[in-house]
Amino acid sequence: MTEQLDQPAPLEPMPADWRRALAVVAHPDDLEYGGAGAIAHWTDGGREVVYLLATRGEAGIDTIPPEECAPLREAEQRASAAVVGVSTVEFLDYRDGVVEYGLDLRRDIAAAIRRHRPELLITLNHRDTWGGQGGGGNWNTPDHKAVGRAALDAAADAGNRWIFPELISEQGLEPWNGVRWVAVAGSPTPTHAVDAGPGLERSIKSLMEHKAYIEVLTDQDPEEYVRGFLTGYAEQAAPRFGGRPAVTFEVFTR
Repeated sequence: MTEQLDQPAPLEPMPADWRRALAVVAHPDDLEYGGAGAIAHWTDGGREVVYLLATRGEAGIDTIPPEECAPLREAEQRASAAVVGVSTVEFLDYRDGVVEYGLDLRRDIAAAIRRHRPELLITLNHRDTWGGQGGGGNWNTPDHKAVGRAALDAAADAGNRWIFPELISEQGLEPWNGVRWVAVAGSPTPTHAVDAGPGLERSIKSLMEHKAYIEVLTDQDPEEYVRGFLTGYAEQAAPRFGGRPAVTFEVFTR
């Protein structure tokens, strides 16, 4: 009985009753480490997905100065997004590595939600670690935590005309209360999943577009590294998703 109680619950299929999604993350490549496989599957089905990045990832490569790194990583992100059917990629121009949770960040994300009017909001793990429920694992970065938490809060901010009223008076952005779910990719406590099979190969190609970053990240052959990481990540979820490799999300319903 104890062993059965300790087993994680099965992962539910992701909600399918939506047409538009906005993905909000801190850096170029954040969505490609797992989430892009699901996004490829969704865009193939005719859904629209827009990317919003808080930074241009300019502090991510030690051998390239930020002023040179920013345009390079932006170009790689746009190419990466195109591989999985995403044509709109926006940047907020916060400084990489020092993003702080606060009103400015919430306002900027709320503004994007009002512009794009998504039903599904996607972000990256906002928790302290990448470990499981019992703790441990690798410590998460301040940028991931700040942007993920701000995205969760901005989903409600976007629908309230009395929070950030300047979005109406200065930008003409009326409230949008249509976000029905927030899906957190890379969460240590996932609840839902998408079959990784249909989008796996394109997710691999999408991550491969981040050539400059991957070259300094690993000594492995880039394709071997990318394929091994994404395949292994998907296979870890299989026991909880009917034996099928999957892209996982922690889903909050609004």
